[in-house]
Amino acid sequence: MAVPKKRTGHSAQGKRRSNWKATKPTTTVCPNCGETVLTHTVCTSCGTYKGKVVSKKGATAVVEEHNKAEEVKAEVVEEEKTSTEE
Repeated sequence: MAVPKKRTGHSAQGKRRSNWKATKPTTTVCPNCGETVLTHTVCTSCGTYKGKVVSKKGATAVVEEHNKAEEVKAEVVEEEKTSTEE
């Protein structure tokens, strides 16, 4: 087994470790909901990746948005009917 002949000094040890640094993970903004997300990962709030629904969480959000859109359309149609009758 190899055994060092002499102890490594603080200076040599520090020079060797000078490039050993922690880096911040890169983040992006989700195009669907605007949440800050780690790159190359599924959005934790809406469940989409590259504009496509990937997780169950995202699937339920799409269904809810679709239902809300139908409700808004129904309200607009009712308003148009009442405005034309008056």
